[in-house]
Amino acid sequence: MQATLPTPADLTRKVRDLVRAHRAALRTRTYGNADLNPPAGPYEVIPVTGPDGARLRVHAYGPADGDTLVLVHGWTCSLEYWNPQINAFAGEYRVITYDVRGHGESEFGTAALSTDLLADDLSAVLAAALKPGQRCVLVGHSLGGMTIQAWAGRYPQQVAQRTRAVLMTNTAAGDLIAETTVVPFFNRGIAKLPFLIGLLGLSAPIVFPPLPPVQWIFRRQIMSLASTGDVAEYAQNIVRACPARVRGRFGTLLAQLDVGRGAEQLTVPTTILAGSADDLTPEVHSERIVEMLRAAGSFDAYRILPTGHLGNVEAYREFNEELARVARSAFGIPARVVGA
Repeated sequence: MQATLPTPADLTRKVRDLVRAHRAALRTRTYGNADLNPPAGPYEVIPVTGPDGARLRVHAYGPADGDTLVLVHGWTCSLEYWNPQINAFAGEYRVITYDVRGHGESEFGTAALSTDLLADDLSAVLAAALKPGQRCVLVGHSLGGMTIQAWAGRYPQQVAQRTRAVLMTNTAAGDLIAETTVVPFFNRGIAKLPFLIGLLGLSAPIVFPPLPPVQWIFRRQIMSLASTGDVAEYAQNIVRACPARVRGRFGTLLAQLDVGRGAEQLTVPTTILAGSADDLTPEVHSERIVEMLRAAGSFDAYRILPTGHLGNVEAYREFNEELARVARSAFGIPARVVGA
């Protein structure tokens, strides 16, 4: 009896079911390293919709009356990406984080995807999550940092109204393809990566099956080979839970990224972190943002961590120390080490 080949619809359905299973596992999966586990405490769900009516998943952890941190994740991630920060800070601070539209359990919506749209979403989250007159520490990784810059450029008056300080890590303002070193031999003083090749790579609906060669490539190109064990597995599980279609559509946006000089509108103390082995957003991007912050008079600090692109996971203890410094300075709290 001849076997029936699966139809494209069958394959699409299986991939969708697999992504859903990955998403569900993020909420329950535990690791030997408890810092990476889902937060054990209760959380509040904050209802938020984007300008086109897209529903966004927004969670608040920690004391309702606490000083507030707002965390914005990057491309192909979800709010679970911030577990090492939620676990470290939710005992003392109110920690707000959300799924960027199309990611996690947030709807993709009907509006044309743009950095302005992501800025509008962030504005909506801040309006819903913060009390009148309350100001937060705003934190962004990768696309999250790009969203913050887009928001500052689009809503400059909200920067002083809504924030006390900003921390951005592994991010850029534009020219991602022109500067990426993720493709061997290109942009390393040998030859520039052609835009079309970069666009095809970023927009491709790539999947990351849990196969040893794929896991090694992920660590080599996205993280660093120094990231192993639970940290590497946790990071790959986060990325695998993103639908390939979403990865591709946001990749197209990133290929053409240009948030201009939005960083100059960040008029509160702003700290920039980079990764010494970050091929997706090499240090040159952070240096350009630092220049803009210096011009605006809001530069606070610049630090390079020994990581690839996922700095707040790969070196989460060092990242948390820096975030603790930023938060305590912003809220006027005497400095101490997190967990002491």
